[in-house]
Amino acid sequence: MYVAVKGGERAINNAHKLLAEQRRGDTDIAEIETDQIEQQLSLSVTRVMAEGSLYDRDLAALAIKQARGDLIEAIFLMRAYRTTLPRFAFSKPIKTAEMDVSRRISATFKDLPGGQILGPTFDYTHRLLDFTLMANGEAPTEAPSGENPIDENMPRVLDDILNYEGLIQDEPVPVDEDAPVADLTREPVKFPAGRDLRLQNLSRGDEGFVLALGYSTQRGYANSHAFVGEIRYGTVSVEIEPEELGFAIDIGDIELTECETVNKFKGSKTKLPQFTRGYGLVFGQNERKAISMALVDRAMRANEMGEQIMGPAQDSEFVMEHSDNVQSTGFVEHIKLPHYVDFQGELELVRRMRAEVEERLAKSDAENGTSQPEAAE
Repeated sequence: MYVAVKGGERAINNAHKLLAEQRRGDTDIAEIETDQIEQQLSLSVTRVMAEGSLYDRDLAALAIKQARGDLIEAIFLMRAYRTTLPRFAFSKPIKTAEMDVSRRISATFKDLPGGQILGPTFDYTHRLLDFTLMANGEAPTEAPSGENPIDENMPRVLDDILNYEGLIQDEPVPVDEDAPVADLTREPVKFPAGRDLRLQNLSRGDEGFVLALGYSTQRGYANSHAFVGEIRYGTVSVEIEPEELGFAIDIGDIELTECETVNKFKGSKTKLPQFTRGYGLVFGQNERKAISMALVDRAMRANEMGEQIMGPAQDSEFVMEHSDNVQSTGFVEHIKLPHYVDFQGELELVRRMRAEVEERLAKSDAENGTSQPEAAE
């Protein structure tokens, strides 16, 4: 047994060295630096930060490099590192209405107060490979500034426009504004889960999974038909209020994407027909995730709206139990680890069951005077 253990340790150490060699690749090619990843693979960096629940661009870039570009492995690394960090304060609620906007669009109003701001987006590209990017010495580009300054008091579509006529559902105001917000990074998920916990789960859930669920709602697997009321991408300030000071201080800015969807609600015995909303908020620029999150958020409000459960996206337990890619990866990939004892037990059980069946068939054949059929190959 000792020899086997030593051999296993040596094999594992060699596997680590081989992994490092494969990660580095051809040494004749310059090594990619983390600042290059942070600047030029920014959308991968923001996904790792969002699903890793840690806003640090440098660490996300390091995780991507270490994981050889495997974003789920990089997310795992970020979460593992996050558990070592102390928590010294809680931030005040961020004010997305005061966002320094880089992009702001609405699919519900064309002539939007404050204007449609296209910003950086793939929406209008032709999806053709640009082979000039493979050439050395790529010329830097600089986007021109707009002629009109951005409105600092840009109205919100749902709250300032639709709600002006009372057409959008009012969000409930917490009775106790100082009540603690659920934190699934420190407490196990309990059902029924409040909307704060559901939104937190979706925000750090696997992008592909949330996208698939959001798509399912559009294909009829939920009583939902959504319009994008507004998408905003930009920077917001984060504030904390130290007890010794008694007032809030700004500790920095973060990039966020916010999406609010508009969904029709036919009303009830106590409520007039109106629109309801779905909400999505994620780190960095990731409109796909924010829209998907808003679609699923609205779908999971089915019980609140008294709607019939018609699809998996409306089942909060199904969504929340399966959206985490670190947990999913661990459970799926653990079956490749040694299960020798378990399998030997199953193997012995199958052999015993086969022997009992063969013995019963032989006994039956003897009683009936027929020969036992040969086992099928």
